[in-house]
Amino acid sequence: MPIVPRPSSLRSVVRRSSRTARIPHIPDVDRSQAIVDFAVYRDGIREPDFETWMDAHDDVLRSGSGFVWIGLHDPSAHQLAVIGDHFGLHPLAVEDAAGAHQRPKVDEYDDIVFAVVKTVHYDEMGPHELTEVIDTGEIMAFLGENFVITVRHGQHGGLRALRRTLESDPGRLSRGPSAVLHGVLDLVVDNYVQVCDALQSDVDEAEVAVFAGADRSAQSNRMYILKREALTLRRVTAPLAAPLRRLGDGSIRLIAEDVHEYYRDVEDHLTQVVEQVAAFDELLNTLVNANLAQVSVAQNEDMRKISAWVAIAAVPTMVAGVYGMNFDNMPELHWRFGYFLVLGLVTTTCVLLFMAFKRNHWL
Repeated sequence: MPIVPRPSSLRSVVRRSSRTARIPHIPDVDRSQAIVDFAVYRDGIREPDFETWMDAHDDVLRSGSGFVWIGLHDPSAHQLAVIGDHFGLHPLAVEDAAGAHQRPKVDEYDDIVFAVVKTVHYDEMGPHELTEVIDTGEIMAFLGENFVITVRHGQHGGLRALRRTLESDPGRLSRGPSAVLHGVLDLVVDNYVQVCDALQSDVDEAEVAVFAGADRSAQSNRMYILKREALTLRRVTAPLAAPLRRLGDGSIRLIAEDVHEYYRDVEDHLTQVVEQVAAFDELLNTLVNANLAQVSVAQNEDMRKISAWVAIAAVPTMVAGVYGMNFDNMPELHWRFGYFLVLGLVTTTCVLLFMAFKRNHWL
């Protein structure tokens, strides 16, 4: 029987009764590798493991306390549809979570909050010899009153360590799904800071290389790559500022009031990252212009050297051209010392020209 996600406004009792008829279809999804982990938390303490995530959520509904946290990695559209139907997630949010490649955002659907955040990974073994590359992924989170579902896309940005960290701090985890979302955002923004630090090292190395006279062609390639990485980081970080502001100012009802200040702290860290990325872009523009100016100066110096040597070579060329015309009646052709005098004058003139060009830094 096809699974059609129901609107999020249905009550939990209706969802529980409608799930009973589909239980035979659930275990295949429940045991899929897409589900990384799931657990029930009460007062910040992880409850003993349940056989399925449905059992875990049913236990939360029966007891009226705690919440369930389900972690997914690259789930299929069908798997998300089943989970979305169970929790009453909005079809548009489920579609976004399945398709990935979303901008950072926070959307509200009745009693559900859907958040998207981009993850970044600094690959030190990138395909380029002169710099590393930044890979991106995504984490989506669905928040309800008694559940949080995290959906991760990409090969980095795992949340196992975050789950262990939160489980070791029951006081923090007791704040509910809002604390989990804060932990995800805090982890992601902290990773932004680390990537910015790594990119800062690359930019500093490029700056030193530009003014140290390194291979200018190679440095141009390097700075172009760095500008692309800075642009990637800006596209990841800048759009997240507005969603974080909404999470911290209390405009989203589902976010616990005592967590607002934590979101504002994450927003402050993100602001520093955005400013640093903007500084990268300005500095790289300056370095590109400086590198081009140095290329122009080097070309001018080369042209001056070439022109100086051409001027010096023009003296013997002109004399040889005059005396190579083979006319019978030319003066000094039969003078005994003519050859030596002309040779001396040519040499003296060339030496004087060389000294003049040397003094003017043309050679």
